This record gives sequence, structure tokens and C-alpha cells, in this order.
Amino acid sequence: MPNPDNHSSHHAPFDAQIGTFIDQHRSSLAASLESLTEEEARRRLVPSKTTLLGLVKHAAFVERVWFGEAVTGASRAELGIPDTPDESLDLEESDTIESVLAAYAVAVEQSRRAVAGMDGDAVLPGNRRGPLPLRCVQQHMLRELAHHCGHADILRELVLAARSRTQE
Repeated sequence: MPNPDNHSSHHAPFDAQIGTFIDQHRSSLAASLESLTEEEARRRLVPSKTTLLGLVKHAAFVERVWFGEAVTGASRAELGIPDTPDESLDLEESDTIESVLAAYAVAVEQSRRAVAGMDGDAVLPGNRRGPLPLRCVQQHMLRELAHHCGHADILRELVLAARSRTQE
């Protein structure tokens, strides 16, 4: 995979560049759970349902919406995902770091397979807003992931700060 910080990748075709950036953000979000306890990953530090584990679970939902629903036209019920983004943050008792990361990895792989061989001009017919070019979906996905990586950075910093305070 090309390194976007490498100047030669700045001249790569857009499709390759955006794929690289999406993959980097996917990895960063998954890495936000590294070395955390189950309790730390589930800890609610803000009034919303946003937790580190919930963010990764939500990212799997987003993958399925933007690359599953948009590509195939399958309903969210057919895809086995919640109706709303808010519901995708809900954690079940059975959700663990391992299970959520595994589900996320499956969702990412399904996304990659769904658009394999397509270029950014390919029109995806199944979006609820109407047909969209893959490029638009990729840009939205990058925006979503960047947004949630920022949330994850802050939540992880708070979790780790609380951990260090209890170890003093």
C-alpha cells in the first residue's frame, strides 16, 4: 500500500490515493482499542452513547451502509444492521473488543470486495438519496472515518489519563 506521506504517492491516481487514506483511517480507528481493558473500551466519558468500542462498532455499520447498501441496494434489515446510526453505537453485553474488531474487519473486507475493480466514476445505485458515484461514497467514508478517529483520539487520551491517575 502506498504511503500518502511519500511524495511519489501524491502523484498516484485519485482512486489509489483515497483508498490508501481510507485504509489508514480504518487502521487508526481499530488501533484506538489496543491495550485497553473491556471496561475502558466501554467507558462512557461523554453524555452521548459514544465509547471507543461503540465507535468501532459504528464504523462497521457505516461500512455496510456506504459499501453494502449503496452498492447492492439491499435494505438495512437484509444487511443485518440497525436502522439508524444512533442505534449502531449500542453495545450488547456480548460485544467485546475482540468481537467488535472481528466484525469490523469483516465489514471492511466486504466493502473492499463490493467495489473491487470499480473506479471512482462507477455509479452505485443503492443509496437512499439516489445513485451516487463511488468517488462520492469514498469521500463520505473518509470524512466519517476522520471524524470518528478524532473522537477516538480524545476518548483514548481520557481513558489513558484516568488509568495513569489510578496507578499513581
